[in-house]
Formats: sequence, structure tokens, C-alpha cells
Amino acid sequence: MEKTTHFGFKTVAESDKAQKVAEVFHSVAQKYDVMNDLMSAGLHRVWKHFTLTTSGVRRGDRVLDIAGGTGDLARGWAQRVGRDGEVWLTDINSSMLTVGRDRLLDAGMILPVALADAEKLPFPDNYFDCVSVAFGLRNMTHKEAALAEMCRVLKPGGKLLVLEFSKVWKPLSPLYDLYSFKALPLMGKLVADDADSYRYLAESIRMHPDQETLRRMMLDAGFGKADFHNLTGGVVALHKGYKF
Repeated sequence: MEKTTHFGFKTVAESDKAQKVAEVFHSVAQKYDVMNDLMSAGLHRVWKHFTLTTSGVRRGDRVLDIAGGTGDLARGWAQRVGRDGEVWLTDINSSMLTVGRDRLLDAGMILPVALADAEKLPFPDNYFDCVSVAFGLRNMTHKEAALAEMCRVLKPGGKLLVLEFSKVWKPLSPLYDLYSFKALPLMGKLVADDADSYRYLAESIRMHPDQETLRRMMLDAGFGKADFHNLTGGVVALHKGYKF
């Protein structure tokens, strides 16, 4: 019997999930940034800024941005590491990666770009000072394998930053559910002509591990220490894993 996993609230064969997720992001790539601003009322920019400013990344560091999409974090990393540093923008989805590459070029930044599966990273052991993944981990089929790969490519003393939707503060849950399952698909239909993809994105958030579960997963993947900081009432959490 083939193993199964979740695709939103649906159960699908593990071998089918990556293709289904790819179809979602091929569909939304061109409107991704506009929808992010609408869905979060611009808060995604605040969350990413917090990630950048609390990262400890310095000039000359090597940074890997996984599931980097349209390049928001990669652009911020490049500004912090300077010319002596190295920033890779990677994504498993070619449509998202193309948008990200073009945005960086428009901003006058030429960064190395790679189409890469987070579960099988094409980088050597102990190479990066920092690895980041923003709003991408929940879409990965084998999260444990991806986290272990992120740990592998980090130098001892390096840090993993996972910015992801998480378990919201309980009193906010009814309003958050109403917004997620009614407003988001409607916005997706009106702006991106794709209600189904945004319904999946809302469902995928509910299926993602909560804050403490993800922290333990990071420890199990090889990190010597892991902690998290809730943002906006737990709508989003920033997890930090430290490689000893």
C-alpha cells in the first residue's frame, strides 16, 4: 500500500502531493505578492522584517533561502551580507522562482538561483551560516527530511529560521476560521481567479504542526536547541533552530 499524506484537508498519495502543491503555486505565482498584501493587510512584510532583524546574520555570511518564492527574504539577506557574503534563492516551483529572480534583477541584484527540493538540497555539508524558509515548510511532504537537510547544510553554530503560519490564540480562532475559509477563497477568486488554491492554502495552515510540535521536530532533526516567538497572536510563529 502506498503511503498517504494530507493535501489541505484531503488525503492523497505521498507521490502525488508535490505535483498538487506545484499546481497551486504555478497558478498563484503572478498574483502572489498582491494576494499576500491583501490577505495579511501588509503584515507579512512586518513578519519578514522581524525575521531579518532578529536573525543575527552579518556581513560576509552565507545564507540559503528555501522556498524563497518571490524573493522578499533573499533581497533582505543580500542587503545584510553585502558583497562579501553569499545568498542563494531556491524554490521547488519554477514559476515562483522565475518571479523571484526577475524581481531581484529589477532591484539590481544578481543572486545565485536554484530549482531545488528542500528534502534533497544540492549543497555540501556545513556550508551555510543561516538557512531560512518562510511560508514554505507546511507545503513539504516530508517535513522531517527537509528539516534534517537544513541542519546538514548549516555550519556548526549556524541557525535555521522557519517563519510559518501556526496555531492562533484560542479566543481568536472563530474569527480567524471565518476569515480563512470564507474571505480568503473569495479574494482568491476576485483577484487571482483561483478560489481553490487559496482554499488549499487555508486548509494547509490547519494541518501544519503547532508551535511546540514543530519545535520538537527541529530537535529530532538534529538541532541542539530550538525555540519560537509568536507573532500577531500566533497567526504566525518564527522558529529558530541552532546547530551545535
